[in-house]
Amino acid sequence: MADATTSTITIAAAPERVMAVIADFPAYPEWASQVKSVEVLGSDAQGRAERVKFTMDAGPIKDSYTLDYTWASDARSVSWTLVKGQIQKAQTGSYTVEGTGSETTVTYSLAVDLNIPMIGMLRRKAEKVIIDTALKGLKRRVESAP
Repeated sequence: MADATTSTITIAAAPERVMAVIADFPAYPEWASQVKSVEVLGSDAQGRAERVKFTMDAGPIKDSYTLDYTWASDARSVSWTLVKGQIQKAQTGSYTVEGTGSETTVTYSLAVDLNIPMIGMLRRKAEKVIIDTALKGLKRRVESAP
């Protein structure tokens, strides 16, 4: 698996609010522009999604894929791994939130390995676009919510 691409953004909201938006998978197509559809396939005892199917279009990377999620016991991070995909052969990622009160720093890390050959520089650029688009969408979604 290739090295992960990582980026960070600061959001004017409490960490719990940010994690609530991250955990609301059915709403992703409303704020994550590259996500076209989402289906939660399984949830844990707390009602958090454990297996989720996505259809995405992120320019050079278009895929339908399923991810397994692991939620941290402190409710400050979630990580995922690829179960199956059409063009992806591996994906690992995570969201980590840090902060208190009204400001949260969100770190998004993503590594994708494709079944098709792609120059490493282009793959990293695609990951960067996916991450930046997701973080900006997350910020807009969280800060615009009542």
